[in-house]
Amino acid sequence: MERKTIKDILADYKKILHHDITVQGWVRAFRSNRFIALNDGSTINNLQVVVDFENFNEEVIKSITTASSLKIVGEVVESQGAGQTVEILAKKIVILGDNFSDDLQKTILQPKKHSLEKLREEAHLRFRTNLFGAVFRVRSAVSFAIHQFFNQNQFFYINTPIITGADAEGAGEMFGVTAFDLNQVPKTEDGEVNFEEDFFGRKTSLTVSGQLEAETAAMGLGRVYTFGPTFRAENSNTTRHLAEFWMVEPEVAFNNLEDNIDLAENFLKYVIGYVLDNCKDDLAFLDKRFAEEQKQKPEKDRAKEGLIEKLENVIKKRFKRVSYTEAIDILMNSKENKKGKFQFPIEAWGADLQSEHERFLVEKHFECPVVPLDYPKDIKAFYMRLNEDGKTVAAMDVLFPGIGEIIGGSQREERLEVLKSKMQEMNVDEHELWWYLDTRKFGSVPHAGFGLGLERLVLFVTGWTNIRDVIPFPRTPKSAEF
Repeated sequence: MERKTIKDILADYKKILHHDITVQGWVRAFRSNRFIALNDGSTINNLQVVVDFENFNEEVIKSITTASSLKIVGEVVESQGAGQTVEILAKKIVILGDNFSDDLQKTILQPKKHSLEKLREEAHLRFRTNLFGAVFRVRSAVSFAIHQFFNQNQFFYINTPIITGADAEGAGEMFGVTAFDLNQVPKTEDGEVNFEEDFFGRKTSLTVSGQLEAETAAMGLGRVYTFGPTFRAENSNTTRHLAEFWMVEPEVAFNNLEDNIDLAENFLKYVIGYVLDNCKDDLAFLDKRFAEEQKQKPEKDRAKEGLIEKLENVIKKRFKRVSYTEAIDILMNSKENKKGKFQFPIEAWGADLQSEHERFLVEKHFECPVVPLDYPKDIKAFYMRLNEDGKTVAAMDVLFPGIGEIIGGSQREERLEVLKSKMQEMNVDEHELWWYLDTRKFGSVPHAGFGLGLERLVLFVTGWTNIRDVIPFPRTPKSAEF
């Protein structure tokens, strides 16, 4: 007999009314020894199974407890009770997995409200909760939409290295990779680690970005993107940072900065639109939770929009494009800056924008997504194209409400001599990146790209506030459980 998911049953129940089907899942609740709320993870909604205990022996009834797993064969009928349109009249029940009730009481599977911290401590079980089931179904939809957008726009998916010898960002916050016995690390005559004896014969690390390698692929394939794990050894315990996260990085030959901004805007609107169309039940649940959270905040800090309304408005509104110089003028002359309300006051042109500045521009001044562009060269990476003024580079960020920066990108410096000069200024070793410079020697072209942190986008789409809650197994300082 065909097994159906609960999502399929609830969506197409009219086609299978009065037919026997097989369904499997976990018990969320068992009321009055008669009504089972069953969930199989395919949807946030439960399926009600009606048990006539006269048809089942006592051992089976006793084994139907919260968190136990069942296989049920029964007839699909229209429900006579409130709260559901359809239910299953159980004819056969097989206990697939019992639970150990004493241990269950110590876990987040017991049916009561748990703190988010407690849920993080049991990340291996939190998939079974409504809250995290919704979050990770949305994350899956976001990931699928990303691949679909690029596929529809003739991009090629490139897998760039996780192990690398290049620090693309120049920040140095990288996790080292070695095959050495750490108790017997070989040294040179100068007392330095002798990496020539290591597995790769050189110092290597986990990647912080696939951008540089993606650029080389774009020079032959035109339009490419990477989508994979990246790592930062930044000792930060904030709600915005992870040591391991996922990055999406498109690179496009022949694109300039304006093309890059257009791509970023179209990309974000497509992905958010896909989630709105395909995750309605999960978003409705998260929207309700978002509204309840806002009620707990002081009135001045409450969001002006509900979660779904916020997502819809991002799609409707054109992103506001402003120069960095204009953004700095707005911030310097704002009441917040003049009255000392910013933690990081804006005192002069050249200041690096902090999250509080980004959110001010988005949430208070323009009230829509904002794209600052043409940043000072001194606060941006070596590979960004130098503008004609000699002071700024063709860089752009996309700023979102509640998040701040969600995308960072630029037109890349395609001119060999200018690139070499910038590398020298910023102490980037030409010999280490000889292969990157080669792409500027043989048919170099204008090109551009950006990076999107997947978790930041999922934060925005789900209305969440802590980045550790939108990745299945968060990796943070002093924490690598599971």
